[in-house]
Amino acid sequence: MGQYIIVPMTEIHIPAVHEIEKEVFPTPWSEEAFKREINDNHLAHYLVVTFDDKPVGFIGGWFILDECHITNVAVLPSHRRKGLAKALIKALLDLCLAKGVVSVTLEVRESNHKAQNLYKGMGFEVMGVRKGYYTDNNEDALLMWLTEIKEVKADVSKNTSD
Repeated sequence: MGQYIIVPMTEIHIPAVHEIEKEVFPTPWSEEAFKREINDNHLAHYLVVTFDDKPVGFIGGWFILDECHITNVAVLPSHRRKGLAKALIKALLDLCLAKGVVSVTLEVRESNHKAQNLYKGMGFEVMGVRKGYYTDNNEDALLMWLTEIKEVKADVSKNTSD
């Protein structure tokens, strides 16, 4: 039986996180970019969800004054449909509350309706469009905001035999 646990990202997680990034995104970040984020960017906060101590998803955000900008959210396809992306977002929102952050923003591909529905279900609203934001295909990004963070308490500490 395996167990999902959300923990802060450390350098030891980076190779696996990079593999997730390459599998999920058409223009993945490099391992070096993640190293800079967790070692040099004092605004950055990253979390990973592990399954039996192996990263299967992650989320990152930049905490700027009283706002958080979510930089990326990814879950391996083989671990989707288990509520992990939602749990990662909730865990980041818990961290936001602890640090006095009052609003959260992110960009999402206009064609990524599943992610948009997840974000909308968590209270995010579309507040604008970034034309040609994604460099791989010039796709527009929807700019979404969560303007009121409520206490959420993430919970993925569940066992599974999947």
